[in-house]
Amino acid sequence: ARLTESGGDLVQSGGSLRLSCAASESIFDTNAMAWYRRVPGIEREWVASLERGGATKYADSVKGRFAVSLDSAKNTVYLQMNNLKPEDTGVYVCNADLPHVPGHGTRVTVSS
Repeated sequence: ARLTESGGDLVQSGGSLRLSCAASESIFDTNAMAWYRRVPGIEREWVASLERGGATKYADSVKGRFAVSLDSAKNTVYLQMNNLKPEDTGVYVCNADLPHVPGHGTRVTVSS
C-alpha cells in the first residue's frame, strides 16, 4: 500500500488544520497506524496512534488538542489539530503497521 499525506499549511497560533493520510488500498481497518512529525533536532517525534479496534493514543504534548479518526470508505485517516502552537511546527508523516510505501509528509507551520 502507498500512503499519501496532505493538508499541511501555514497557520497562526490557535488555529486548526486537518491532515489526511490516504492509503492506496484498504489497510486501516486491520492495521494500526501512527502519525509522527519531523522537527529540527528531533529525528521523528510520535504524535498519535490509531490502534486496531479503534483505540487512539496521543503524545502528552497534543492530548486534548489533536484527534485521530478513520474514514474506512475513503481508506483515509485524519488528524484534526486544534489550538495549534508554534511547537507543533514540523513535517507530519503517517505510518502503517505493515509493509508500505511511505509518503513524503505534509508540512505544518504555526506562526506565533
